[in-house]
Amino acid sequence: MSFLFGSRSSKTFKPKKNIPEGSHQYELLKHAEATLGSGNLRMAVMLPDGEDLNEWVAVNTVDFFNQINMLYGTITDFCTEDSCPLMSAGPKYEYHWADGTNIKKPIKCSAPKYIDYLMTWVQDQLDDETLFPSKIGVPFPKNFMSVAKTILKRLFRVYAHIYHQHFDSVIQLQEEAHLNTSFKHFIFFVQEFNLIDRKELAPLQELIEKLTSKDR
Repeated sequence: MSFLFGSRSSKTFKPKKNIPEGSHQYELLKHAEATLGSGNLRMAVMLPDGEDLNEWVAVNTVDFFNQINMLYGTITDFCTEDSCPLMSAGPKYEYHWADGTNIKKPIKCSAPKYIDYLMTWVQDQLDDETLFPSKIGVPFPKNFMSVAKTILKRLFRVYAHIYHQHFDSVIQLQEEAHLNTSFKHFIFFVQEFNLIDRKELAPLQELIEKLTSKDR
């Protein structure tokens, strides 16, 4: 969760998405942070008793966006058009961008361009009150879970790119503990609610097994 980062790095790639204080979602976020503080990530991701699954997924999706935003913000100097002319996660996996509205046919682009497209697109979804309602009593749309799955699938690609192409920089910046904790939390969450297909996780499968094997 965001508190893992303290105030060490205030640089984010995109503006942070805030959950309004005093709202039920804010209370859920505080609950999640308190549970995370116990160090048991498997338990921290579980749906709290009596809570709505859509709301829990929404709060956590916003939080993962903020975490990845911060993590990518720390290495933007190393992720350039020259260093990363393609959006890849190791030699076997390359991603082409399409959002279905502005860009319908997948395009090849550099990693910084792809991640800019991706984070802007995610931000637009999170800011859409019809998709992510922040007011009490406003229902989530029927397609909410499929939108959330697409967001999380795309956010995973930023983790995959950082691990494969920029892990040396992460070590140099002494951010690897933050990255590993954030990614482990992300993986436990998507596994708990079956939010990303296994084949999509393939670029980091070995790492996932290593990070999660101790907690089975």
